[in-house]
Amino acid sequence: MPRPDHVLILSCPDRPGIVYRISGLLYERGCNILDAQQYGDAEAGRFFLRVHFDLPEDAAVEDLRSAMAAVGSDFGMDWQLHDCGRRARILVLVSRQGHCLNDLLFRVGSGQLAADVVAVAGNHRDFEQLASSYGVPFHFLPVDAASRERQEAALLDLVEREGIDLVVLARYMQILSPGLCAALAGRAINIHHSFLPSFKGARPYHQAHERGVKIIGATAHYVTPDLDEGPIIEQDVARVDHAMSPKELIRVGSDVESLVLSRAVRRHVEHRILLNGQRTVVFR
Repeated sequence: MPRPDHVLILSCPDRPGIVYRISGLLYERGCNILDAQQYGDAEAGRFFLRVHFDLPEDAAVEDLRSAMAAVGSDFGMDWQLHDCGRRARILVLVSRQGHCLNDLLFRVGSGQLAADVVAVAGNHRDFEQLASSYGVPFHFLPVDAASRERQEAALLDLVEREGIDLVVLARYMQILSPGLCAALAGRAINIHHSFLPSFKGARPYHQAHERGVKIIGATAHYVTPDLDEGPIIEQDVARVDHAMSPKELIRVGSDVESLVLSRAVRRHVEHRILLNGQRTVVFR
């Protein structure tokens, strides 16, 4: 029988002895390190570490947590210990563009992404049948200026009721309030085209076509009160040319958006992302 495995991620002020203390702590408890990645940000003076390890079946995880708490206190660490056997529970928010939702549902349903989409919520009903085809409950939560506070309260209630680990804005065309952003800090990911700050508002691909762009792309980032300016997790681009219509740009852009979002979600649920101020450290 395979031994249960866990992931430890941490960041702290950089100083000698961090890896020594962590590896020693794991060794003393019979753990076997399967993979380890580290990064020292000389400019920020911070150290980042991700360790994937297994541990004996008779080992007490709480003992490991207690020991990590002591080390974490000594080094001023921000740390998290994750059980790899526990699949992340995801809520996907969607409006009237379904390519990212469809991609995520397929990847989860086909076993390509080790997580569970436990609910889909939308301010329109366009993709209710798509969610149902994967056996995922759909929650219709319409919103306007008068109902925004009630709608966001219903969203938060859904997050708490379903034990949601990650909220994914899969082309969800609503701006979250600062209060909701704060409640979901570090566990909400958004996707948008990478034309920003150019071509804001409606029909961005048509605007880009009119300007004759040669590269289009997408950005996935954590949600913050600063609209579309949260810490970036993943980006990609695709080349286009003068012969392509706005419809073709949208097709290419949709593919890039879907791929970038799925990569960001995968990095998050595999515990590969650490915040570094307004930036991220993403271990591959």
